[in-house]
Amino acid sequence: MPTVLLAGLRQPLDLWLRRTGLYDFHVENGAKMVPFAGFEMPLAYGNVGQVASHTHVRTSAGLFDVGHMVQSMFRGPTATEFLEWLTPSSLGGLAPYSSTLSVLLNERGGIIDDTVITKHAKDAFYVVTNAGRRDADMAWFKERLEEWNTERGGKGGGKVEWEVLDGWGLVALQGPESAGYLQALTSFDLKGLTFGRSAFVPVEGFNLHVARGGYTGEDGFEISIPPQHTETVTRLLTKSPVQLAGLGARDSLRLEAGMCLYGQDLDEDTTPVEAGLSWVIGKDRRENASFIGAQGVLKHLKEGPPRRRVGFVVEGAPARQGAKLFTPGGEASIGTITSGIPSPTLGKNIAMGYVTSGNHKKGTEVEVEVRNKRRKAIVTPMPFVKPNYYRG
Repeated sequence: MPTVLLAGLRQPLDLWLRRTGLYDFHVENGAKMVPFAGFEMPLAYGNVGQVASHTHVRTSAGLFDVGHMVQSMFRGPTATEFLEWLTPSSLGGLAPYSSTLSVLLNERGGIIDDTVITKHAKDAFYVVTNAGRRDADMAWFKERLEEWNTERGGKGGGKVEWEVLDGWGLVALQGPESAGYLQALTSFDLKGLTFGRSAFVPVEGFNLHVARGGYTGEDGFEISIPPQHTETVTRLLTKSPVQLAGLGARDSLRLEAGMCLYGQDLDEDTTPVEAGLSWVIGKDRRENASFIGAQGVLKHLKEGPPRRRVGFVVEGAPARQGAKLFTPGGEASIGTITSGIPSPTLGKNIAMGYVTSGNHKKGTEVEVEVRNKRRKAIVTPMPFVKPNYYRG
C-alpha cells in the first residue's frame, strides 16, 4: 500500500497498514519492515542479505511469517458441494487431512485468487487465501454463501458456516533441515506426514495444525497458531539452524519453484488454463461443469487458450514485471513478463510471463525488451529448480 499524502502531509505507514502478531518480534530481530498486501512485513533481517537468506533456505532451514494470509474454516453438511461450486477442484474425492492448490473463479473463468484447501472431513475445510485479495475474497465468499444458503445447496438444513480465523498466526518452516528440527519438538512421527498432508501435531505442549508443503519448492511445513501462542511458538521454531527469512527470499524462492504471485502472474482476466494450472481442474469437474466460470474454462480446455504462462531464461540483464516479449526481430508484442529475477541458485536470469499460443513451446527463442534494448530469452520448463518435496 503506498504512503498517502493528505494536504501535503506524509502520513506514517502504521496508520494505514495492518500488522501480524509477530510485528514486535520482527522489529526485535532487526527486520526491515516494508508495505506488502496491506501489512507491514519483513523484507529481510539485520545484515543478512536476500541471496544469503535464499541460500540458507535451500540448504538448511528458514522461517517465514505468513500470518498476513487469510485463514478460514468452512463447515456444514454441504461444505464440499459449496467449495466445489466456487472452485474447479475435486474435493469430494480428497482424503481427510489432504490439501490441494485451487483457484476461486469468477463467472468468466478468471482467477479471483489462488488458494490452498485442506479437507478435514466432508463437512469441514480449512482454506488459506491471499492477504492482497482479502477484501475481494471476503466479499465473494459472503455473497456466494448467502446465495448458497438461501437458494442452492443450503436448503433443508444443509447450510454452510464460515469462520475467519482472524488474528491467528501462520508461519512457514522451509528447507531440507526443517523436518529434523521440527521432529525434535514433537512426539508425532513426521515421516507419516507426506507432502500435501496435514495433521494436528503436539509441539512442546501446543496442539497445532501442521501442513506439509509451502511456497519455496523445498520440504517444509505451514503451521497455524492460535493468537495467544503465536510469538511463543515462533520463538521455539527459530533456534539454530533455523533463520528468519523475509519477503525478498520468499519471492526468489517461489519464482525458482515456478510458483505464481497473485497480482503479478495471476489476475481476474486469466483462466487457470492460460496460467498453466489445468491440473487443478478435476476430471469429474470437467464432465459435470458445475463450478462458477465453467464455460470459459472448458472453452479454453477444448480449443486451447489464446496465451500461456511459461518460463524463460534471459541473457544479459534480468527482465522484470511488465517487460514486453517479441518474436526475434518482430514488431508486435507477443506477451509480457510478469515476474523476473537473477536466480541465486542457478546464477542465471529467470522469468515467467505470458506469450501467445504457438510461441510457448520449450526451446522457443524470443526477445524481451529490457531498458529499451532487446535481449534473447529461451522458453524454459518450470520449475527452474527441481523441487524437494517429501513424499515418503
